[in-house]
Amino acid sequence: MADPYYITTAIHYPNGKPHIGHAYETIAADVVARFQRLKGRDVRFQTGTDEHGLKMARKAEEQGRTPRELADEMSGYFRDLFDRLNISYDRFIRTTEPEHHTASQALWRKMEANGDLYLDRYEGWYSVRDEAFYDEKELVEGEGGEKLSPQGTPVEWTKEESWFFRLSNYQDKLLDLYASQPEFIQPDSRRNEVMRFVEGGLRDLSVSRTSFDWGVQVPGSEDHVMYVWVDALTNYISGLGYPEEGADWKYWPADLHLIGKDIVRFHTVYWPAFLMSAGVELPTQVYGHGFLLNRGQKESKSLGNVTDPNVLAEQFGVDALRYFLMREIAFGQDGSYSPEAIVTRANAELANSFGNLAQRTLSMIAKNLDGELGAYSPAGDDKALLTTVQDACHEGLPQQFEKLAFSTGIEAWMKAVYACNQYVDEQAPWALKKTDPERMRTVLQTLFIALRDLAIAIQPVIPEKAGHLLTMLGIAEDARTYEDMADEGWYGALIATGYRVPKPDPLFPRLELPEAEEAS
Repeated sequence: MADPYYITTAIHYPNGKPHIGHAYETIAADVVARFQRLKGRDVRFQTGTDEHGLKMARKAEEQGRTPRELADEMSGYFRDLFDRLNISYDRFIRTTEPEHHTASQALWRKMEANGDLYLDRYEGWYSVRDEAFYDEKELVEGEGGEKLSPQGTPVEWTKEESWFFRLSNYQDKLLDLYASQPEFIQPDSRRNEVMRFVEGGLRDLSVSRTSFDWGVQVPGSEDHVMYVWVDALTNYISGLGYPEEGADWKYWPADLHLIGKDIVRFHTVYWPAFLMSAGVELPTQVYGHGFLLNRGQKESKSLGNVTDPNVLAEQFGVDALRYFLMREIAFGQDGSYSPEAIVTRANAELANSFGNLAQRTLSMIAKNLDGELGAYSPAGDDKALLTTVQDACHEGLPQQFEKLAFSTGIEAWMKAVYACNQYVDEQAPWALKKTDPERMRTVLQTLFIALRDLAIAIQPVIPEKAGHLLTMLGIAEDARTYEDMADEGWYGALIATGYRVPKPDPLFPRLELPEAEEAS
């Protein structure tokens, strides 16, 4: 049986339509999921929406409708975007599902049975936008002297009866976890931040609210709903059927929680403490990626620079957008994007380099060989090129993707693409047609074989275009994994079928900036 692999994104808060940051995180998770599937893993990929909490309740009230009506509409926008971006999720979870409520209440009862919950009164600072409690020492001062959260969001003084979780009891256990499993929090910069926070001392955490009723009801306390993060974090196991350990439970513990750096504390302090209390095995890794900046600025409605990822996908194409986001930015760090940068990167590497390589190669095979490949007898230069391609596709890209170093992996792949284009220029098959037709055939065969490896390797990033190229190459859909890439007999098996290479369709037409962007 295939080895299970479970990856999740953060579940997205649908009090507004999805923005480019939601697309960035989910595309990255999709690349990981597709990569692991190509390696032969039995992948479970979960994403979804986090629909409870005060922020959703207030937003619905502003619009004169119920929170459920708001959640139903807004969750649909996220699902539609992810489908458009070719996200291969296996489960889209909503925290309003009855099964999720059951799982959250089961986890609560486990923590209560362990003696980690008690009733008291909470007084302190709360950020509705972050759905987070903050100590006085964590607050910063705004331009007008007002108190703000560390994220720069407004805070308000809250007083209400609350259930508390004995988070203070887990300080040493958490520090032991970080020390014994350094890979639990990545990258290292996030791990260091969390360790400093925990070493500074943990206070018990308020885990219920009575000032509103939009959430999961606390078992045995009808006036209380769970603090939204208890509810939200539970999605990672409720989506597998918790508390029942049915067929999907084989995927737990999660191999990777992929989240934004602003919610690392919830996932690496609160979440493992809840799981320890409930006797549930901990996830393997939490990875906090950086922010995506619009021309170097964080997006905000006040600046008018919030970008709809649907618009970018429409303007530049889904695969070009996916490629840019994974190629341009060192994953884990903050990175910047702009329409100009997308066009420049996509034209230089996808259109001019990879797309042109495929177009030239397949066009020459169709025109000069009538689409027939024939038996292959490579010379020294041909073998050297294929070794370069194999090194990049079998080792360079996979090794980096395993570490979530997407940009570095794609760079290794691009060097192989450049090597192929240099080989074309040096061998000049158009000239060999007149002087040495058999050598021309060998050169084109070599490029055909190289294209197959290049297309298989890059599938996680540009699944639609890579898949279309593999179809043009005659590669069956069930023969496109990394294991298949290592099959040395595939070429002979293909020509034995009498396959003829068709005249190719252009993979990546050159992109142009929209008129509004050119004018600006």
